[in-house]
Amino acid sequence: MTTPSSHQSGSDDRPAPPPGCPAHVPGTARPRAGGTAVNGLRRLYGPEAENDPMGLYEKLRAEHGSVAPVLLHGDVPAWLVLGHSENLHMTRTPSQFSRDSRRWRAQHDGTAPPDHPLAPVFTWQPICVFADGAEHERLRGAVTDSIARIDHRGVRRHINRYSNRLVNEFCQDGRADLVSRFAEHLPMMVMAQILGMPEEYNERLVQAARDMIKGTETANESNEYVMTVLRRLVARRRDTPEEDFATWLTEHPAGLTDDEVGQHLRLVLIAAYETTANLIANVLRMVLTDPRFRARLSGGHMTLPEAVEQTLWDEPPFTTIFGRWAVGDTELGGKRVKAGDALIVGIAAANADPVVRPDPTASMRGNRAHLAFSGGPHECPGQDIGRAIADTGIDALLLRLPDLQLAVEEHELRYSAALMSRQLLELPATFAPRPPQDVTGPPDATPGARRPQWRVDSPRPVSGSQPPPPRHSPPAESVGERAVPAQEVPREVPAFTAASPEPSPGNAPRRAWRAVTRWWSGH
Repeated sequence: MTTPSSHQSGSDDRPAPPPGCPAHVPGTARPRAGGTAVNGLRRLYGPEAENDPMGLYEKLRAEHGSVAPVLLHGDVPAWLVLGHSENLHMTRTPSQFSRDSRRWRAQHDGTAPPDHPLAPVFTWQPICVFADGAEHERLRGAVTDSIARIDHRGVRRHINRYSNRLVNEFCQDGRADLVSRFAEHLPMMVMAQILGMPEEYNERLVQAARDMIKGTETANESNEYVMTVLRRLVARRRDTPEEDFATWLTEHPAGLTDDEVGQHLRLVLIAAYETTANLIANVLRMVLTDPRFRARLSGGHMTLPEAVEQTLWDEPPFTTIFGRWAVGDTELGGKRVKAGDALIVGIAAANADPVVRPDPTASMRGNRAHLAFSGGPHECPGQDIGRAIADTGIDALLLRLPDLQLAVEEHELRYSAALMSRQLLELPATFAPRPPQDVTGPPDATPGARRPQWRVDSPRPVSGSQPPPPRHSPPAESVGERAVPAQEVPREVPAFTAASPEPSPGNAPRRAWRAVTRWWSGH
């Protein structure tokens, strides 16, 4: 660790960046608020970062290469890693780039105080995210072992039940915002059930989970609300064990303390919730705005899990992950990184790295080399839960409302970006009103209004050409460590039309219903 740096004179009494940090430029004044760059360093917060994060990443790549010096909230210096291979090296080499935030100089010199807006993200806690080596293995082992005990069939049934419940709330209206009425709520409903606290699900929990990682003025308050809920859960499970994730953590041979259990429940809840809420919204946006994407999905050339995977490349739920901290002086991407420097995993930038993806519009079908769930020993252990919630929930929604259409022009869609994510604020859609359904059964493709002829800009098949290859069963999906057999994933997706004749109104619902009932019965 280094000793705290001296203050600079002037009206701003915050400490100057310590020597060796990306933002240290001797003899310059502290930055004024409101600008997008300071001493040639760009901010990862403020208007530019919020309005066009991908554009900012490309500017940084052009100016600095695969590793760029940047400024966090309060103009705290850090390194943003943009290159795909550089991110892999950083995440896979904990001996050089630790997850222990207590190494960060900015916490010791006061540059990043305890009430910093990003404190809920970087403040050290007794969880696997902030541990390396043997302690990381002990804590993560408790998490992965508990994830492996999750009943994957039961999870999908809960997803379908909750999807039905949410759709029932707006299916008669003919119009709904798919973000606030569906994407924001389904993951929290499912995760509350998995953790063992379905009674705690409410609007405040949803909004607190979204707020606490955004670096807002209320982030610390939101974090405390979530932790209060989880502490109550831990106390209940110590007293009355159940068959749920919280109980499995409390009873694990690793011997987690109540604080460790509560903190890991928060980790699992927030990581699974935020990523999945964003993923659902982004997949639905692509389905509603990209005719080629929808045509491939409806034509059987792309399964819904493949559509989810393509979205993880193009619109990852987390744009960045903060952080890693340099164990000693080292070099990364041609930049001299000093001991105690903070580094940021640039997920979205790495996924768009021209070295690994020269054509950003190319299909990444079958390629899971994206960094949407980070990498190395700290790669998200519950990523398949998120995949299951997204593909099962979206499938249920589209089966119930197959004629969904975007209610506004695509350019009217609004986003809110923070350091770690870019969130679609609204996704207004229209559809033919339909009656509610029984929430205890699988989604039913109840016939409604005539499905529209979807016009696709891609070339139509030439007359006499070979028909498309037969649809194959989708690959097995998994929840936790156990694979879900392919037959448990619905083989049919809603039969949208794509510049093709209207299907027989009587056959499509029956085919979809047979596929769903086969899956529901486990055949």
